[in-house]
Amino acid sequence: MWESVGSLAAGPWIYAVVALSVLLDVFLPVLPSGVLVITAATAAAAGSGAAAGRVPHDVPDILALILSAATASVLGDLVAYRLAWRGGERLDRAIARSRRLTTAQERLGEALARGGGALVVLARFAPAGRSIVSFCAGAAHRRPRDFVPWSALAGLSWAAYSVALGYYGAQWLGATWLSTAVSVAALFAAGAAAGFLVRRRPAS
Repeated sequence: MWESVGSLAAGPWIYAVVALSVLLDVFLPVLPSGVLVITAATAAAAGSGAAAGRVPHDVPDILALILSAATASVLGDLVAYRLAWRGGERLDRAIARSRRLTTAQERLGEALARGGGALVVLARFAPAGRSIVSFCAGAAHRRPRDFVPWSALAGLSWAAYSVALGYYGAQWLGATWLSTAVSVAALFAAGAAAGFLVRRRPAS
């Protein structure tokens, strides 16, 4: 079964599907974009023969998957950032009514002001963290040069990690649904850890 899925994953449409899912999940965090990336990477590994322990000959397919997911992640962040930038007083009032969003905005602002964007990278792995960071950065009118490079690093880190989980999971456990489930569990574990670190990160 995985051989047929792997052959389908070799088609160019899989990159468009992954990119669209990653792009939209900044607005709809319930979209399983991470699961889709892992599944595509597992299928690509199955099609390349990596699951059988052979050196793959279609590494560019894996690299293209990382690139499409990372690019879509940054583009989604920028769209949310610009929408929030133009949101005006209505969005400011919405953030002010939420203690979580207000705290996130304050911590993000302080992190960017200090020249550090580790919070942006951590939040990319946390559930809904990407959405909160992108919208808060725009609403606070943070300079693009303070946000965009960290968004790019966050998107690339998340995409590479997700693809690596699917790819190496197929190598170690075989291209099966079990390996996909283990890889997805590892992705969720990283998200839980990132969420914990974001909440524990001091505000000063």
